[in-house]
Amino acid sequence: MQRTTLVQHVRQQEKMNPGATGEFTSLMNEIMVASKIVSLEVNKAGIGEDILGLTGKINVQGEEVQKLDEFADMTFTKIIGQSETVCAITSEELEYPVIIPPDRNPGKYIFMMDPLDGSSNIDVNVGIGTIFSVYKKKTPGDKVEDEDLLQKGDQQVAAGYVIYGSSTMFVYTSGRGVHGFTLDPSLGEFFLSHPDIKIPSQGSTYSINEGNTEIWCEEQKNLINYLKDKDEATNRPYRLRYIGTLVSDFHRTLLKGGIFMYPRDKNNPNGKLRFAFEAAPLAFIVNDAGGRATTGEQNILDMVPTEIHQRVPLYIGSTEIIDMAEKHLATPSDCGKSA
Repeated sequence: MQRTTLVQHVRQQEKMNPGATGEFTSLMNEIMVASKIVSLEVNKAGIGEDILGLTGKINVQGEEVQKLDEFADMTFTKIIGQSETVCAITSEELEYPVIIPPDRNPGKYIFMMDPLDGSSNIDVNVGIGTIFSVYKKKTPGDKVEDEDLLQKGDQQVAAGYVIYGSSTMFVYTSGRGVHGFTLDPSLGEFFLSHPDIKIPSQGSTYSINEGNTEIWCEEQKNLINYLKDKDEATNRPYRLRYIGTLVSDFHRTLLKGGIFMYPRDKNNPNGKLRFAFEAAPLAFIVNDAGGRATTGEQNILDMVPTEIHQRVPLYIGSTEIIDMAEKHLATPSDCGKSA
C-alpha cells in the first residue's frame, strides 16, 4: 500500500496556494530534518551517550538548561538558519532573536520554537517534544522589525509540534486541516498516520497540575470543583489526566478531547506559558481541528504580544468545555491580577 510522506503532503498542500514558490515546503523539510536528528538523540538517552542532565547554564526564563535542551536548540537554529527560508528565529531558550544577515540570503519566514518542551521529564523517559510556529515577514526591506516578531496569533502561516514518545510524531497545520505523521525508524521517513485530526467537541478529561492548588485563584478552584462534581446530565465528573509535559498533554487532549489548563495564580499573575512558543502555536492547531484556546478572558489567536517572551494563562481543548470554563472564569477575583 502506498503511503504519503510528510514532504509529499506539504508539497500537495502548498500547491493549493496560488503564487506558492516552494519556499514553505523547503522550510518544512528542514524542520523535519532537525526533528529527526533530535529524535535520534533523545532515543540514545541512557545508553552511554553523555546527553542527560544539566549543562550548568540558566536560560532567559531563569530555568536550568538540560543538555538535550541545548542540543535541540542548537540543532534547529543551525539547520533552519542555513535554509535560506527564514529571516529570523526566536527560541524559548534565547533572550534575543537570531537575525539572518543579508549576505546569507534570508527568506521571508520567521520561525519560532520551544526546541524541547518537557525538560524536567527528560531523565525519567516521559514523552517530550518540540513546538514551533511560522509567520511571514510583514515589513519591507532587509531589517527585521518588532512588527514582524510580535504578530497577532491568527497571523501564523503554520504551526506544529513533534512528540518524542513511544513513537515520534510530527503534527502540523498550515490552515488546511491538522495532520499527523509517524516516523518509521526503519526508513527514516515520516508517513501520514492521522489525517485531518478533529478534536471531539466535549471529551471527558481535564489536565492541570493540581500540586498548585494552594496558589490558585478562587475562580480556578471553583472550576476544578465543578469538573469533579457528579452530574450525569453534563457528563461529570471529568477524569484527571496529567503528564507534566505540555506537548504530551496537548496531544492527548487533541486526540481524545477535554481541556488542558495552566491558569494564572498568586505566584504567576500573568500566567506561566509563553505566548509565542507554546500558547499561540497550539491555539492555531486546536482552532483548525475544531477546538478553542483562551486565556480565560480572551481568545489566544486574537492576542497581539508586546514582547517575545510574554507569558499568558492557557485553557485549550474541546469547544464545549472551554465555553463552560470561560463562564466560571467570567468574574475573576483580584487574585493573580498583575499590578
